Amino acid sequence: MNWEENVRKVTPYIPGEQPADVNVIKLNTNECPYPPAPGVKEKAESFDCSSLRLYPDTEAGKLSDALCGYYNIRPEQLFIGVGSDDVLAMAFLTFFHSEKPVFFPDITYSFYDVWAELYRIPYKRKCLDEKFHIRKEDYKEENGGIIIPNPNAPTGVAEKLGVLEDIIASNPGSVVIIDEAYVDFGGESCLPLIDKYDNLLVVQTFSKSRALAGLRIGFAMGNPRLIRYLKDVKFSFNSYTMNMLSVELGAEAVKDAGYFKDTVNKIIATRERAKEELQELGFTFPDSKANFIFASHKEVAAKTIFQELRKRGIYVRYWEKPRIENFLRITVGTDNQMDALIRSLKEIIKIEREKN
Repeated sequence: MNWEENVRKVTPYIPGEQPADVNVIKLNTNECPYPPAPGVKEKAESFDCSSLRLYPDTEAGKLSDALCGYYNIRPEQLFIGVGSDDVLAMAFLTFFHSEKPVFFPDITYSFYDVWAELYRIPYKRKCLDEKFHIRKEDYKEENGGIIIPNPNAPTGVAEKLGVLEDIIASNPGSVVIIDEAYVDFGGESCLPLIDKYDNLLVVQTFSKSRALAGLRIGFAMGNPRLIRYLKDVKFSFNSYTMNMLSVELGAEAVKDAGYFKDTVNKIIATRERAKEELQELGFTFPDSKANFIFASHKEVAAKTIFQELRKRGIYVRYWEKPRIENFLRITVGTDNQMDALIRSLKEIIKIEREKN
């Protein structure tokens, strides 16, 4: 018998490329183009490294207090993990434990099916409509759980709160996870519903709007029973998942609400300007409420644009997948970065038109 016969084999999630060249314009992984709040830098510089000989607080107390204060929730309604990926993986393992399929959109965050395969969870992809919106009726069939990102990735489309509440209310026997990684850029959060529905888990992250992708901080908010079950699973893996520095710096980021709002507003303003300029160049896209634009050109293939931008030191995201093979996901960068993108796109489109 070969030992490989007993190996759990999965096709892993493939993250966006992280180029070694720091001089490229990186618009491929939806990172924040601005630094974190000033207090984060100050806390990092004054951090007492001698404390690293100790284990961190298992409850991430300082960060928990900051988040509870900001979102007006109780500690027993909060779960903190190592990025929202860690939180979501724990949620899949904890709540999707039946023989019925878990539902999620066919065009969505590509980690969902990876976790389902990893944990041997049956699942069904529900097709988005022609405008990339979910069909709420699809989520009222018998299921073992539901996860919906809002706004969705990679499309950037946001669903109305009423649509999501209808789905949550129609599935009292299943846990419904709303993945709100991009909600700060224009979506409507389901957080106000966690006291009304005990089957709702809302997941958010520090990686996008709070400019702390490198620290890996994510969190979930929901009914205390949901949170307790999540913590039971987490502590069955590792009691000390959140390191001291992440807890300290994450708390500082939450404290500076003014800086947070200013950063989000700058990104939104740049996104709206970029939409107008992309339209003028012949691009079409759904109305993004995220920190990226999911764009397709009428004449030039997405793969060609992707490759030509890369030659010019501009990285965007491209997938050769059904229904989205002619789309590019473009992270909203700084105004200067987006200006450079637009200049390159004008050049590429001109060259490709002249070929034809």
